Amino acid sequence: MAKDKLDLVTLEVIRNALPAITNEMSHVLQRTSYNMMIYEVRDYCCGLVDSSGYLLSQNMGGVSHFVSDLGVVIKDGMERYGSKGFKPGDVIITNHQRVAGQHLNNVVIYTPCFVQGEIFAFPVIRAHWVDVGGMSTGFSAGNAVDPWMEGFQLDQIKLYEAGRIDEKVWRILKDNIRFPESSLGDLQSQVAACRLAERRLEELFDRYGRDVVTDAIRQIFDQTETRCRAVVEKMADGTYEAESLFAGGALDNNEPIHIKVKVIIDGSDMTIDLTGCSLQRRAPVNARTLAGAVVAYKCITTPFEPVNEGSFRALKVLIQEGNYMMAKYPAPMASWGRTLPTVVDTILKALAPVMPDKVPAGHLGVLGGPAVFIGTDPRNGQGFVTQSIEGGGWGGRPWGDGESASVSVCQGDVRNAPIEKMELRWPVLVMSRALRQDSGGPGKFRGGLGMATHIRNRVEGRWNLADSGRRAYPPWGLWNGKPGQPSEHLLRLPNEPDFKSVDVVRHWVPADSDAVVITAGGGGWGDPLDRDVERVREDVLEEYISAEAARNEYGVELDSKTLVIDRKGSARLRDELRKARQT
Repeated sequence: MAKDKLDLVTLEVIRNALPAITNEMSHVLQRTSYNMMIYEVRDYCCGLVDSSGYLLSQNMGGVSHFVSDLGVVIKDGMERYGSKGFKPGDVIITNHQRVAGQHLNNVVIYTPCFVQGEIFAFPVIRAHWVDVGGMSTGFSAGNAVDPWMEGFQLDQIKLYEAGRIDEKVWRILKDNIRFPESSLGDLQSQVAACRLAERRLEELFDRYGRDVVTDAIRQIFDQTETRCRAVVEKMADGTYEAESLFAGGALDNNEPIHIKVKVIIDGSDMTIDLTGCSLQRRAPVNARTLAGAVVAYKCITTPFEPVNEGSFRALKVLIQEGNYMMAKYPAPMASWGRTLPTVVDTILKALAPVMPDKVPAGHLGVLGGPAVFIGTDPRNGQGFVTQSIEGGGWGGRPWGDGESASVSVCQGDVRNAPIEKMELRWPVLVMSRALRQDSGGPGKFRGGLGMATHIRNRVEGRWNLADSGRRAYPPWGLWNGKPGQPSEHLLRLPNEPDFKSVDVVRHWVPADSDAVVITAGGGGWGDPLDRDVERVREDVLEEYISAEAARNEYGVELDSKTLVIDRKGSARLRDELRKARQT
């Protein structure tokens, strides 16, 4: 086979080989990591980024709001070291917020891959470490007022140079992390996965040659862009707007965060304007990311196709310095991702009039319900962190009900931690993990259900049970659908008879206290009085909704014993409910 010619078969091989490399990186990371947030919850992404910062591929299910900012990290690294400043065997570590502002637990590891003596690309992994010092344990830095309180800041540091580890950097890391075995074990897993990707890329170039692979990547980008443009071109030109609110904090006088978007369609070009959003805050809800716009655009255009730089070339994002999503360092960013799912939802909401057959109602709108308990295990005297991300409800869709107990649109293949492993690893009991009846917003297509996870800590320690920011702003319905039920956190101490609603960070509790993490249900799509009566009955039988909700929200009369539908009574009740709306 000639190495200087690209044919269609070779193009398809390379098109599939690049994602296959990142998927293999993901498998290595999962198999070898120490931290359940990686090997069970899958809070990470693996990517290949070329020396210009262009995304070549991402692993299947990789956290989408992680991968959207990998390119700026690589560009910054290239500016720092220059094209001649990297050597084979280098390993760079960074989590600094001045470039791609996230919470400091999201640590990036990348390595250079050389072709014919020149840097071609970087395998790169961003993964959630259990701790990076400061207040960062778990998701525990929600009350940090600056990055130094949050944890250890690493700014494009070479941990390995030409294959040799810098022992001083390693010792500094080890001495400033509460759980060095876990975090440094994850670091080594990230390095191993990047090394594997280097070998796979070298094999690809050895087989086809640099010119063929480069030409294939160019065509893949062009074809991906063309497919995205084809979707946008079918939309009516115009400017579409929407806004939503998100809870502020005491540091900002409880002023809500305004999320205001404009989506401008001009032929096959799309511009997402976020300049109307709130300016950066004192509370740590700030970020430095284009993830909200990028994730929304991907959802709108080619959600089922592999992602690469061509996926976003036809998108223009307007956002100014000082916007809370493009905050200037050192704005506090410990809860950087809290609002991003709502940003995505708001962009989709703006496009609902032009995409009525595709846009769903609002989903839980946050990354999930974090379950974080910090304590010391009496069996071995070692500290531990219980961590899980509890899913919630997605909005009803134009063709069906929303999904239940799922994490947000920004999170790829993230899932909650298995109960069995939580109880095996940590001194906690998961008393129940259940869907929340009646939490999905009523609609022709019902919103998905949220969850209620009840956990008892068997030792004293500290709970994180912080307000998600959407408690006062539930997921919205569309086209006369109703909102879903909002999130909540409950706590009961051993001597207390009842649960209390709480909003606490690192809150000390005695052994045998009970916490409940309650996540929101999705909004409903369409008029609930138009929902098929048989589907309403099925929901009651499955205990997704109560008989009272069937009657009051959906206008369906059921026999109290047999749950048989009273069709005449239901028709009469629905007429009455429709007339009551008009008065």
